[in-house]
Amino acid sequence: MSDTGPTAHSLDTSLPDPVEAENVRYDPPAEELRELSAHLETTTEFGSPSYVSEQQSRQADRTRNDVDWSFGREDYAHVDTALDAVRDPDREFVCVDRQMGRHADHTYRCRYYVPAEQARIALSLTRLFEPCDGPGEPDFVTVQLPDHDEIAIRTLVEPGITAVLGSDYTGEAKKSFLRLFMQRTKAAGGLGLHAGSKRVTLADDGDTRDVGQLFLGLSATGKSTLTAHGLWLEGEESATMLQDDVCALLPDGTVAGSEGNGLYVKTIGLDREEQPSMYDAVTHETAVLENVDVAADGAVDFDSDRHTTNGRAVILRECLDSAGEDIDLDRVDQVFFITRNPAMPPVTKLSSAEAAAAFMLGESIQTSAGDPSAAGESIRVVGTNPFIVGSEGEEGNRFRDLIESLDVDCFLLNTGTVGARDIGVEESVTILRELARGTVSWEADAATGLTVPSEVPGIDIGAFGVADNVEDYEERLADLHAERTAYLEAFDDLADDVVDAVY
Repeated sequence: MSDTGPTAHSLDTSLPDPVEAENVRYDPPAEELRELSAHLETTTEFGSPSYVSEQQSRQADRTRNDVDWSFGREDYAHVDTALDAVRDPDREFVCVDRQMGRHADHTYRCRYYVPAEQARIALSLTRLFEPCDGPGEPDFVTVQLPDHDEIAIRTLVEPGITAVLGSDYTGEAKKSFLRLFMQRTKAAGGLGLHAGSKRVTLADDGDTRDVGQLFLGLSATGKSTLTAHGLWLEGEESATMLQDDVCALLPDGTVAGSEGNGLYVKTIGLDREEQPSMYDAVTHETAVLENVDVAADGAVDFDSDRHTTNGRAVILRECLDSAGEDIDLDRVDQVFFITRNPAMPPVTKLSSAEAAAAFMLGESIQTSAGDPSAAGESIRVVGTNPFIVGSEGEEGNRFRDLIESLDVDCFLLNTGTVGARDIGVEESVTILRELARGTVSWEADAATGLTVPSEVPGIDIGAFGVADNVEDYEERLADLHAERTAYLEAFDDLADDVVDAVY
């Protein structure tokens, strides 16, 4: 660390009132934000703005917080650089205040600063989060300086301040607030989850009943697709998406949402036939596209990876047919961990300890949203959540305690293949619908030792047996068990019963 720069005690975190500061445009309308970014825009054939960022994924290896890292002068200097820039009367900034969440105990005012020439990022945030109800002091403050000559993301957790230096990726701004939302949830006895939430309404003896579902998975594993899917329900039955990305599981079983206005979705391979509702939302004039291949004449190619496979769009909830008006789930009944491990069955029912082990393992594949150079490789991320602040082992223990006390059913859902046999969207959606209905029968699988379906209405589930589809499955499963056990044993704070429950 450098010997120069501020320390924790000397750092001045105060900022001028953005309403009064002459160098700050406070809460300008969307039209003005777009106008300020006109030099960066390519207008799509749909009339929406499209931008290409220099950084096209999160900079996880350059992100630190002062809980999990021992900050030195250089770390505080990064924060000081961001705050000093806002105080500079010769630099013009845009500042927007937005509300994150609607729950009475988990609603936060987020204040975001960015240089006026990069107002497009603020435009995207105004699409994601709702306007605040009147003036007030912020709970969280983020300053993003895309033109800084060094990439560094630093968060002071207690005051809720984040400096994003050297990156112009919208995801850094969004996650700066969601990271603190999850940390505050854990401090209050709940657990922040990188998860989508939905409410499934089913007919039941002349009445209806609701089933609350949560989906944990890394980007590009099908989390957004399954969260938004209507499960082919009709009439009085329905499936409604509440949240796509980050939720707060509270001790009373309520799941508080975070993003009330929009969603930040991947666009690569978006197909009108397969995802008509999502396609309509992404191609609406209110969408904001980032790193999508848009020709000079406005033609959009969602299949192209000319810029990156991590093409994104910020869309409004109101443009997505499957999105409900609510963002909070009254009660969670079922939790799904999404994996793409070809040695796993299409779905496995988990005990609470096994579910906590699945939470800790967070098995998936790396995507271009995290590390483009390793896209497609196997990866383990605790809670499939790269934004945890504090002990990861304690997160696993908290998860186990919450689902036990709430009597929540947990499942491991494979959305990839079993061996070479593909598990399509049709199979996954059918499984989700029938699990909500309670029509799935279960048995112990002699090959894997897991609890798997013996019958799923609408699917020949027996065709997906691990023993019949995975070569050398016994050796492969034994290797997996050893790897998983060693991985979990490395977490000092993780309870022994969770480690012992590894499958």
